[in-house]
Amino acid sequence: MQLIKKIFVFPRIIYFLILILIITLLFTNFYSNAVEVSSIEFIGEATLPKGLIFKKTEVGGLSGITYDAKNNLYYAISDDRGQKATARFYTLKIDLSKGSLQKGKVVPVSVTTLLNENKQTFHPGETDTEGIALTNKATVFISSEGDVAKLINPFIKEFSLSFGREIKTLPIPNKFLPDKNGQKGIRNNLAFESLAITPDQKHLFTATENALIQDGVAAKPNIGSPCRILQYNLLNNQPEKEFLYQTEPVAPFLNVTGKFASGLPDLLALDNQGHFLSLERSFTGLGFAISLFQVSLEGADDIHQVDSLLAIDSKNIKPVQKKLLLDLRTLNVLLDNIEGLTLGPKLPDGQQSLILVSDNNFNSLQRNQILAFKIKIETPLIRLLHRLLPNLNR
Repeated sequence: MQLIKKIFVFPRIIYFLILILIITLLFTNFYSNAVEVSSIEFIGEATLPKGLIFKKTEVGGLSGITYDAKNNLYYAISDDRGQKATARFYTLKIDLSKGSLQKGKVVPVSVTTLLNENKQTFHPGETDTEGIALTNKATVFISSEGDVAKLINPFIKEFSLSFGREIKTLPIPNKFLPDKNGQKGIRNNLAFESLAITPDQKHLFTATENALIQDGVAAKPNIGSPCRILQYNLLNNQPEKEFLYQTEPVAPFLNVTGKFASGLPDLLALDNQGHFLSLERSFTGLGFAISLFQVSLEGADDIHQVDSLLAIDSKNIKPVQKKLLLDLRTLNVLLDNIEGLTLGPKLPDGQQSLILVSDNNFNSLQRNQILAFKIKIETPLIRLLHRLLPNLNR
């Protein structure tokens, strides 16, 4: 009898494993491998010195950032239109080895000049580089907003990481391109700020910062703007889908300057199933309003065949799903013009790091600000197990 009891008295860990297996089998058909950020914690701030000159270039306009896990380096694109130096991106070291970001722990280590298909530098005013995303082929995709006033088209190009040479250009659907009559296309300085590549390297995403002219109004105080997320298939380098992303209306706070700007400056792919972090940034007249959202394409309508949202009843279009993750105004930090985000390395406690970077507009009153966070990323199954087995981590 005692032997029988010993045989059937399983250690608690085996009980948990069996329960996990049963739940996995039960929920495999109902839950995808989608991930979600279940918690976020601010772990520090650093700024680069104002007017920093590095290798004969002024470091500034840092509008996008991407992480190289293999070399523990970051690549940050400058949106300098050729007025300070030629189009370029910087390689940065960001030290998170102590589990936080401390002053003086962000250091530029190199600068890479971008070269066009003829291996020449871009002419001043020819580019407005805003987004950057690293591939697994030692290359980066870089987006440019172009210049609507000069009818310079936006672009998304792939460059070699080491030499900055242009490799190829992705085609952009005609609806995004400006025309001389101002009846369609991107708005000036409100185009492709964001770039994100899925972990499996099969898809690249970008988005307009505000609505296309034929889609609706640009963001105004208390009024959001209907942006488009554009999905590329990197197996054939073609655009294949588009999705509606509605920015949040932002209330200006004591807007004594009369200025207001709001939009979607960056996206970060969390998985291969259409789940992202998005960054929304607004200048409210007295400081910046910065928010992080969790975004899902699940259930969103593909609108790539819709040339104008104003020409149809857009109320019937299902936009992407959004959930506020963090309003950065709740932090005890003076926020600057945050425009870029990327996942960083795992922290000493095993949690995932997240890095945000600001564009100082080469303005002496602004800063190249870097913010660091600790985030917990979980799948729906893991979250379910935590609810069913609250003592699992004890």
